[in-house]
Amino acid sequence: MDTQQLALKIRRHAVMMTHRGKSSHVASVLSMADIVAVLYGRVLRKRPEEPHWPERDRFFLSKGHAGAGVYAALAETGYFPTDWLQNHCAQGSKLSGHVSHIGIPGVELSTGSLGHGLAVGAGMAYAGKLDGKSYRVFVLLSDGECDEGSNWEAILFAAHHRLANLIAIVDYNKIQSLGPVAETLGLEPFAAKWLSFGWQVKEVDGHDHDQLIASLDIPSEPGSPPTCVIAHTTKGKGISFMENTVLWHYRSPQGEEFEAALAELEEAIIA
Repeated sequence: MDTQQLALKIRRHAVMMTHRGKSSHVASVLSMADIVAVLYGRVLRKRPEEPHWPERDRFFLSKGHAGAGVYAALAETGYFPTDWLQNHCAQGSKLSGHVSHIGIPGVELSTGSLGHGLAVGAGMAYAGKLDGKSYRVFVLLSDGECDEGSNWEAILFAAHHRLANLIAIVDYNKIQSLGPVAETLGLEPFAAKWLSFGWQVKEVDGHDHDQLIASLDIPSEPGSPPTCVIAHTTKGKGISFMENTVLWHYRSPQGEEFEAALAELEEAIIA
């Protein structure tokens, strides 16, 4: 699958979905779209026609407020019809604003309470290790979410049990809900923190698909430490007036802004 085109489709769906549902977090989807596209288009071992296939890789979106991006990826890779996306965040819709597993093929866990996804992922990876399973567990976190102490408990646990089948990905776009990460609660030296907790760490450009594939599509070597991929990204990536601003964490694209966003994405898809 062409992961570049999948990323563009995810971005377009996210703009449309948040527009229709008058919902938030479009910039959070845009920053992680390339990561999600590489996972679903290239890396994850999966069977959309058999979403509970026992040997599938597991994926948890810990930053569940960006669920529109995962819904879009699932629809585009055959888990359910793309028509479902039209009712995102509408009254009575299966597709809630924060990602939900209830009635949604391919979603492993309802998330959005920040700091929980990595703990659940570590537990799933530990279960796989104990059972001798070959599946890998991928958890995508936000950078602001790393303020949560529960993450660091999970990080300790995963390193202690040498969960080689666990890959944490941090969408490091440097902006959280109300301001820059560095001003809210600084994470640096970020890579050194993960290393000191016993993880192996890779830092990549989170919009470079070759770098993402190389860092994520890795075998699970028994006895190796878990892996953290710090993906440096741009908040609102792909829509010029949404990039690197806190405004679009909660803002819904409407009117001229909606039309301008779609125009930029259409131009990118055609190119």
